[in-house]
Amino acid sequence: MKNKRLPKDIKFVVGIDEVGRGPLAGPVAVCAFKMPAKFNTKSFGPLKDSKKLKPKQRKEILAKLIKLKKNKVIDYFVSYESAQRIDKIGISKAIKNYLEKSIERLKVKSEECIVLLDGGLKAPEKYKNQKTIIKGDEKERAIAFASIVAKVSRDALMCRLAKKYPKYSFEIHKGYGTKKHCESIKENGLCFEHRRCYCKNFV
Repeated sequence: MKNKRLPKDIKFVVGIDEVGRGPLAGPVAVCAFKMPAKFNTKSFGPLKDSKKLKPKQRKEILAKLIKLKKNKVIDYFVSYESAQRIDKIGISKAIKNYLEKSIERLKVKSEECIVLLDGGLKAPEKYKNQKTIIKGDEKERAIAFASIVAKVSRDALMCRLAKKYPKYSFEIHKGYGTKKHCESIKENGLCFEHRRCYCKNFV
């Protein structure tokens, strides 16, 4: 954690963040990011909220992280919950389910890590060392990295969906309720990737 001494038995810091809670279309993405407790992050520059970074900056950071992951210095996993499941169980439960899935894929022992979560997120109870931090992606590097990985990964997925559903320009707005997106829904109706529970004004 930033400027804080961790207990000796803590070997890893795990950051958790989600991206895509608010869009009208596409999945929500949840990322769990694991790094060594003494991981030096100075080469990544000042800590910033991923949403305030330019797309090029996010991709450059992700490229560095991919290299570190290949060298097994860090690890991360991104889970996606579909629009259909969000309609069925709600966004909060969808995020909770896939948060648990993402962190389990890191295969880290609960007693060896501290889990830092953004906003109102919470990890499973077995992770005793956990802390939820408001605007965590602006305060903790592990959460910032999770946010960047989730953001770039989801944006790439929405660009792929744009090719399947060209009428909606997902590559531009990534499923969020922009004026252009709303106009395309009014003109073409909803597609398979739209969250019906978010689009009640259009049906």
